[in-house]
Amino acid sequence: MTSPALNALSAPPLVTGLPLVTGLPLMTVPPLSVLLGFGLGLGLLLAASPVLWPSAVRRAHPLPRLLVVLKDRMTQAGLHRVSILTLIVVSVIFSLAVAALTFALLPVFALAATAGLVALVLPILVITARARRRRTANRTVWPDLVDHLVSAVRSGLALPDSVVTLGYTGPAAVRESFLSFERSFRATANFALSLDELKDHLADPVADRVLETLRMSREVGGSELTTVLRNLANYLRQEAAIRAEVEARQSWVVNSARLGVAAPWIILVLLATRPEAAAAYNSAAGVALIVGGLFVSVIAYRIMMAIGRIPEEQRWFQ
Repeated sequence: MTSPALNALSAPPLVTGLPLVTGLPLMTVPPLSVLLGFGLGLGLLLAASPVLWPSAVRRAHPLPRLLVVLKDRMTQAGLHRVSILTLIVVSVIFSLAVAALTFALLPVFALAATAGLVALVLPILVITARARRRRTANRTVWPDLVDHLVSAVRSGLALPDSVVTLGYTGPAAVRESFLSFERSFRATANFALSLDELKDHLADPVADRVLETLRMSREVGGSELTTVLRNLANYLRQEAAIRAEVEARQSWVVNSARLGVAAPWIILVLLATRPEAAAAYNSAAGVALIVGGLFVSVIAYRIMMAIGRIPEEQRWFQ
């Protein structure tokens, strides 16, 4: 007879944690390299999934910051109906025309290219200057507009109706914008949406503050709206007076910068009318001189304008 000890020694070994099933092969633990490979493949698949299976709903990509600023400048200049693409096409055509005309009058290739580059950015400079003048003129308008708004609110009109009345009794410079607000509000009956469209139409940081105050009063409520608006009107008057005084004192810096940039190029144009000077400027040294002068003029002008100009208020509630 066989003893139990001998039977235990002759039995097949058991794998720890796994039951012994008769007639089935024994399970083995996968090596560590297989688990690492599986995890790596799963990670690569997850990383590539946005490309392999893109989402059906795509978010609209916002415009770059430079295009947003340019669109605000065009709106402030009264060109809100003109698209950025139209501005670019007009700038390119104007640049080519100016370069061709300059080369026909002054046969200096570098000078014609410089005139073309200046003409390319000239429409943007004109729009920026016009937007700055309109913003400066409207700086004295906003306190009066807030006073009209306070009078409408104190007379018992609802807040949307008070804003609508500004299209008829407000300052003439902004009546068109508030008339468009009236059309939008009558069509949608959505005060918040109409305010957003009005902000885009005005594109002014002061208007953003006033309209956001109205939005908060509409959503939160309260009886201090007239007090807040009256304090805001007083602050706007003081700010406009201080800014006008500082700009008047700094105007000589801006004029000096413009005169200092324009004088060398006027002399260059007069010299280029002579054939021997035109031949000298068409040489490699002449081209390098004109290109270097253009670079120095741009840098110097930007520095002088940065010194003499007061920082403009940004649109924080855009």
